[in-house]
Amino acid sequence: MFRSCFSITLACLPILALLGCATPQPAGIQLSAASGPTEWADSEARIAHFAAGDYELKFGSGSSEVQPAKVYLRNDFTPPHNATYQFTVKKAGFYRLHVASGTRSHFRIVKAKAPQKNIGAAPLRPANSGPDSCNADYRPLTVPVSDVFNNGEWLQDAYSGRKAQVKNGTITLAPAPDSNGLLLLEAANAQTHEFHWANATVYFVMTDRFANGRANNDHSYGRQSDGKQEIGTFHGGDFAGLTEKLDYLEDLGINTLWLSPPFEQIHGWVGGGDRGDFRHYGYHGYYTLDFTRLDANMGTRKELRTLVEQAHQRGIRILFDVVMNHPGYATLQDMQTFEFGGLREGFEQYLPDRWGDWRPSGYDDFHDYHAMIDYGHEGWSRWWGKDWVRASIADYHQPPNLTVDPQKGSLAFLPDFKTESDDPVKLPPFLAEKADSGASPLRDAAVRDYLINWLTGWVREFGIDGFRVDTAKHVEPQAWAELKQAAQQAWEDYYNNHPDQQRPSNQFWMVGEVFPHGMQKSRYFDYGFDAIINFDFQKRHARDGARCLSNMEPVFAEYADKLNSDEDFNVMSYISSHDTKLFSQMADDESMQKGVAPALLLLPGAVQLFYGDETARPFGPSGSDPTQGTRSDMNWTAIKDEETAALLEHWRKISQFRNRHPAIGGGTHRKLSDAPYAFSRTRGADRVIVAVGEKRR
Repeated sequence: MFRSCFSITLACLPILALLGCATPQPAGIQLSAASGPTEWADSEARIAHFAAGDYELKFGSGSSEVQPAKVYLRNDFTPPHNATYQFTVKKAGFYRLHVASGTRSHFRIVKAKAPQKNIGAAPLRPANSGPDSCNADYRPLTVPVSDVFNNGEWLQDAYSGRKAQVKNGTITLAPAPDSNGLLLLEAANAQTHEFHWANATVYFVMTDRFANGRANNDHSYGRQSDGKQEIGTFHGGDFAGLTEKLDYLEDLGINTLWLSPPFEQIHGWVGGGDRGDFRHYGYHGYYTLDFTRLDANMGTRKELRTLVEQAHQRGIRILFDVVMNHPGYATLQDMQTFEFGGLREGFEQYLPDRWGDWRPSGYDDFHDYHAMIDYGHEGWSRWWGKDWVRASIADYHQPPNLTVDPQKGSLAFLPDFKTESDDPVKLPPFLAEKADSGASPLRDAAVRDYLINWLTGWVREFGIDGFRVDTAKHVEPQAWAELKQAAQQAWEDYYNNHPDQQRPSNQFWMVGEVFPHGMQKSRYFDYGFDAIINFDFQKRHARDGARCLSNMEPVFAEYADKLNSDEDFNVMSYISSHDTKLFSQMADDESMQKGVAPALLLLPGAVQLFYGDETARPFGPSGSDPTQGTRSDMNWTAIKDEETAALLEHWRKISQFRNRHPAIGGGTHRKLSDAPYAFSRTRGADRVIVAVGEKRR
């Protein structure tokens, strides 16, 4: 039975705890931070002053699965109160927490007036903010090294190139100017050690937004720019541009390149954002039309082959981003081009000759084209068909609510592939009739068999090194196990057919997106995944590490202990993402973009840079979709600025150090001293020590 007496903890690292017991709402509120209890709000009115940022609301003992919540809106929850919610405060100020229990339990977080006694009070800091910040100390550091290096050995600081000899179990060196006080110590004669996926340094590019190698494919399939902010249009990035930038990536110490899905996307657009205030094309690659063809905006098969071969020559592996949960939306242009679906009677007169050229007028927005479409029309049988996908159209099977069935539900109203079905299917009619498609009938093949065949075909043809799997929790785990097995075989086939080419690693690698997975080994590792994306690091630790590297010691120790105790366990951590936010949005000031480099790049396990982390790429135009701005164009011209060039060089030096030493990502971690903060990483013959001069503020 649901009890009205419960506790709520608003966790912010430091923690704000609200304790109460009342009917129907908790009456008492207690605020606390790492420094102890603080009167930051009116406890009787349940008002607190929040800075902009992300927060967690924990009911009872909480839950490992974090659910989204929104400020101002009613957020329902189901008893008992053991749940964790995440919400974002976009504008700093005073907010009131309303909690109602009973038959319709819910909570709201709403704007409030500042209580008179709290005007001028310090705001609550958002998630992963910490109380300690540091200034760099460039005075000579004496570092204990006897646990790793012997007396008489010569060590060099990889940052400055300076050398020192071990005497009495220590070395003394001054950090290089602009190093943030870092010493990156390795044997003076150290060699680059063999690559290991535990030490992968992955660079994620949104290909369309990275580098434009040739302009004659910028408007493929009749796609157009909007002449405004270009929020959801194609910007011209392609394989040719990526190939031109491989030297840049090699210099950055990158050993793995993650490409956004390169497959042919829907030709048209859908309304973008909540307000339909821009045209949203599939520039990001997650709205696939044909899995057997490259999108013409990305380039040709020849250009892809050149990219892969040139990357391999530089020691850079290639990951394809793949989606098996859904294809792209139906758009006006694709309906016209491939003759599926249908319009409401008489509405064709309101469309231009080329349907994709339609524009809203008056009070209409880009969502309003739906009013012209007859979603019950028999012509929808000529699209994917009801045997392939669930969708709320015609006689297709309706998808269940996503919260009730995460695997069969529809994400953002996208058609949901029936990957769970074992029933043989024919090719979707529009693909069977698509002249340039490489899709051909397979005998007794179910939906997932086709998808696996199409995706692994790229591995067999080009020697792709791994997959980053999108929306993994929304597909049956067994389908991922089958994909991994087929991809591994395709990878073996490629190198058996190309005996003159050296294998870049010892296996095909698969990393999955399972929001909001953290630093734990889950069942996904039993279904083909070699690593899972770690959402915790950005949210909980990145800002603390950017303020003081020594703040990272508990994180370094935990991650190394968990990963080293299990060779089959790995995570991929990041500070910026296309689906969350850029670190530059989270930083207190510009200096943190420099401070976060060692926090990320010295982290145990695989790490991921999002293009422009190393150059503080700014957040771009976003319209009514806050994630769009995270996909802004790579800020190449900024590198010419002295400040940005220095930031890039800082990232380069640390990343190159990581790339030479797999002990950093996959070795044993040991703290050597507090002052200076120093630690070692060892893996077999690979040995490194990191020390930092810090002055806490």
